[in-house]
This record gives sequence, C-alpha cells and structure tokens, in this order.
Amino acid sequence: MQVLEPASGVLAFYDGRVDGARLHSAEPNWLDDGGFTLGIASFAIVDGGEALVYDTHLTVDHARAIRAELESRGVTSIRVLLSHWHLDHVAGNEAFADCEIIAHAWTLEELASRRAAIEGGTLEGPPPINPLVLPQTTFEDELELTVGRTRLTVRHVQIHSRDAAVVLLDGGDLVLAGDTLEDTITYVSEPPEIELHLAELDRMRSWGATRFLPCHGDPGRTGRRTGRRGRRRARPGGAPPPARSGWPSSRR
Repeated sequence: MQVLEPASGVLAFYDGRVDGARLHSAEPNWLDDGGFTLGIASFAIVDGGEALVYDTHLTVDHARAIRAELESRGVTSIRVLLSHWHLDHVAGNEAFADCEIIAHAWTLEELASRRAAIEGGTLEGPPPINPLVLPQTTFEDELELTVGRTRLTVRHVQIHSRDAAVVLLDGGDLVLAGDTLEDTITYVSEPPEIELHLAELDRMRSWGATRFLPCHGDPGRTGRRTGRRGRRRARPGGAPPPARSGWPSSRR
C-alpha cells in the first residue's frame, strides 16, 4: 500500500492494480475483482495530532496499516467518515471501532439492514466482513467539521449511491469525491436513479471546485490532478508488494 500526499494535509492510502496479484483468493470475489482491480484509496485529512479518515479500505489489515501510519506521524485523535455503504469502503471499520465513525443516515440504514448478509459473506459473496462495525454518528444534508485548525464541509449527494458523502476542503476548491467520480467518470450503481444522479452531478459542478480526488482510478492520471505528491509505503498484513506508480482511487 502506498502512502501519498496528493494535497497539503491530505494523505492517500492507495493499493491495487498489481499485475497478477490477488488478496483474497483465486475464485471470483468482490475484493479482488472490485476495488483491488480498479485500484483504491482511502484518505486522511491530518492537522497536528488530529485526523479524519475517509473510508476504511478493503480489509482490516489495510485499515490497521492506515492507523499505524497516522500514529507514527503523531496523530492521537482519529475520527472516521464513510463515503457510502459499499463493502470496499467499510471493510476496515473494525480497526477503528474505538473511534467515532460518521456517515450519512442512509449509510447506517443500508449497512444495518444488510448486516447479517455482510457478516455472513452472502451479500456479494466472500469475503465476509465480520464484525461489521456500524457508524455511531449520522448527518443528513451537510456537516461542518474541524480537524485541528482545518475546517471542512461534508455534503450529501445522490451520485453512485443514494447515501454518498463528499468532503470539501480549501474553501471548496478541493473535493474528496468518494465514488461520485471515478477516474473522471461515475459508475452508475443505481440505474433507476440516473436522472437524479445526473442532476446531482450538475449540482456538484456548480460548486466551482477545481480539484477532485476520487477513490478509484489510474494512480498516475488521478495523481496529476493534485500537483506534487509525497510518497511513502505501508504494508498491510499479508499484502503483496505495492504497485510502483502513482496514487489514489476507491470502488463501488
């Protein structure tokens, strides 16, 4: 897993797109054939001793590596924000079970209603996420947060999934986009809502942001959008060597 700095005070924890590598099994599964194939990043906004982690990655091992990296940088207070309910964004929640986990109210609803199937590995097949740690704090339209001295806005949009939460930084110029954008386009996971999805994309465009960091996509192309990037490496337990190029992206 690569640790990159696509913007000042923002870390990206990127893994995937490793030729010939699989994390879970040779058999088809949501982890290898979804987020890991696409390439996926979780993010952290860091200021002083505080951090907000945006999504908990593909596995608990990835999440533990994220937490260890943050703590090695002097972070002592961590909160988590979930971009939406899909499995490759919440699989590492257990590693942050003692932290406040924030999500849109519909994210909690979606996860709670599917909890037994997710923990049993029957919702999208293996691997199971067991235990599935649910968010404790929810919001609806918009939420203002501070991380150290950094002020940010969490905004609900109905793109990709009805419960999507994106983060606006730098006065709204930078958006952590979750899966609302993937390598410059969006993946339509709820086709009956396509008209709303398109209207919400127009609303997002109206915000005037010039930089977007999606969770999924080609690391080199996505990374160029953010300017100069720092780079380190962290190894989740049992993971293969990290890919050589680039930077972030996350999946359905």
